[in-house]
Amino acid sequence: MTSQVIAGVHSRADIGGMTSDAALAHPVDAHDAGWPTLILVLSGTFMVVLDFFIVNVALPSIQRELHASDSALQLVIAGYGLANAAGLITGGRLGDLFGRRRMFMTGLLLFTLASAACGLAPGAGVLVAGRVAQGLAGALLQPQVLAMLGLVFTGPARARAFGAYGLTLGLGAVLGQLIGGVLIHADLAQMGWRSCFLINVPIGLAGLALGMRWIPALKSEGHSRLDMPGAVIVAVLLSAVLWPLVEGRQEGWPLWSVASLLAAVALAVGLALHQRRREAHGAQPLIAPGLLRLPGYAQGLLVTLVFYAGNASFYFVLAIYLQQVMGLSALASGAVFTALALGFFATSMASARLDRWLGRRAITCGAVVLAAGHAALVGLVLRHGGEGIVPWMLPILWVEGAGIGMIMAPLVSAVLAAVPAAHAGVAAGMLATVQQVGNSLGVALIGIVFYADWQRPQAAFVAAIGYLLLSALGVAMLFARRRPRAAAAPR
Repeated sequence: MTSQVIAGVHSRADIGGMTSDAALAHPVDAHDAGWPTLILVLSGTFMVVLDFFIVNVALPSIQRELHASDSALQLVIAGYGLANAAGLITGGRLGDLFGRRRMFMTGLLLFTLASAACGLAPGAGVLVAGRVAQGLAGALLQPQVLAMLGLVFTGPARARAFGAYGLTLGLGAVLGQLIGGVLIHADLAQMGWRSCFLINVPIGLAGLALGMRWIPALKSEGHSRLDMPGAVIVAVLLSAVLWPLVEGRQEGWPLWSVASLLAAVALAVGLALHQRRREAHGAQPLIAPGLLRLPGYAQGLLVTLVFYAGNASFYFVLAIYLQQVMGLSALASGAVFTALALGFFATSMASARLDRWLGRRAITCGAVVLAAGHAALVGLVLRHGGEGIVPWMLPILWVEGAGIGMIMAPLVSAVLAAVPAAHAGVAAGMLATVQQVGNSLGVALIGIVFYADWQRPQAAFVAAIGYLLLSALGVAMLFARRRPRAAAAPR
């Protein structure tokens, strides 16, 4: 998600791979639209980011009320991230074709309707379908925000607007669990977990009412062309990977699950051939093959995939463990996550200073700190079980949050370092997609470990955190081997 901040800094590139030089040549002065525009569009971004994380603390309540299976719980999170990942680049190009305000407002409307469907869901199937719809609506809304900020604000105001955007992303991610816990504890109108989704409805309606006044109608140049076959292949490919990982374990790995994973390999090959063919014929590919040939970029995407898979997995498994095993309420569970948030903010705010001290080693050091936190958490649970360990968990969670903050802030810049400025939008769009794929894939993979037939819940948690420890070490080793070189334009 934070990769989109980098995309907006380059005036010649737009998220999702569109260039819009003519539009950017006539920016609207900040005083013409002003800070109400910033607050309005960022509220949409905040909702989309928040809704990936807010549901973590609601999962036990959802399972009890809807009698949802473990795999359905995974799909509540992974389905949202999958749909969002599959639609981000296409959503950006729709904005280029039909106008940023129109696509933002359409995405906000659809996200509000999907949130209402989730909040009123009578069963797990409807909830999962609503989450997929939320993800798709978010993919239509998100890419428009940075493009609009780059057009509405100029000079120092633009830098402050992008800074506010980055802060919004961080707040949505780290405060999601706490906000969810507060909403469930408040039990407004006896809605329980449903308030985590229904809270979006008044916010979305207010945004729609104010949008026509405060969001300027920015001219669309319409230069982009949709790669609909590529978008369909990506969606089917991601589904072919995710579905068997979630459902296959619960059903004993039937033949269809193996066939689906094998089909994903064939789809990946087909997608690569399709993208190269479009590139060779001068058409805009959904995923630019030329960028993958840049030194260090493909490896940077791999590091990003591993990190975000581990990050989303950690939030998922910790929320389940705190409530279902340790018996904490949703509010108490969200409060425990605050320690993680404080560590994250401590190193995020100090990222510039850490960069001066550690340089490109900051990411490797952050991964080592995260791994050390995971190791300490494993040791704590092995020694004391689940009895009264919450106070001892808090400093460990602070360390883990600090490690995450050391990685997340500089990783985006490090991955995009090899990308020429003219291609920053395409590269950032691909990076944002990989982040969301990592989120979804991580939740699917952690379920295989966490929901295995362990004799004790503590053993399942230890196994899951052990897996995340290896993931963090993988990030450290992968990035330590990465050698970025000077950027050259992709051919």
